[in-house]
Amino acid sequence: MLDNMPRGTICIEDIEMGMVRHLRKVVTDRDIELFAEVSTDRNPVHLDDDYANDTIFEGRIAHGMLTAGLISAVIGEQLPGHGTVYMGQSLKFLAPVRPGDMVHAEVEVIDIEHAKRRVKLDCRCMVNGKKVLIGEATVLAPSRKFD
Repeated sequence: MLDNMPRGTICIEDIEMGMVRHLRKVVTDRDIELFAEVSTDRNPVHLDDDYANDTIFEGRIAHGMLTAGLISAVIGEQLPGHGTVYMGQSLKFLAPVRPGDMVHAEVEVIDIEHAKRRVKLDCRCMVNGKKVLIGEATVLAPSRKFD
């Protein structure tokens, strides 16, 4: 994975509107197989070439939630980072992610409620500059007051 910032924590006191963090990851066959095992979602559109070739996708695709998990990784590792608690997430899947695709997952701060330690993030994943997933997340950010 390629990150634009080191892993760690950005406390609510230091979060600013417009902050952006991202990571890039190539989705592999192994990623898809492991996600199927952990989630128990063994839909053949993800795992069986012959089956998937006869679908609207004309080939295997990654689980949508595997792609969404990359958003979770940016939130949990970079912005706000370690100690963050997810409160909610909306997702809209715009296009499939295929084995071998490089996914660029990115979050941007669009609202901050300092008193409640809540941060709203615009979330997006892109493949070759094309959006494949969009959404918003609301998280509870860590605070230096509680460290």
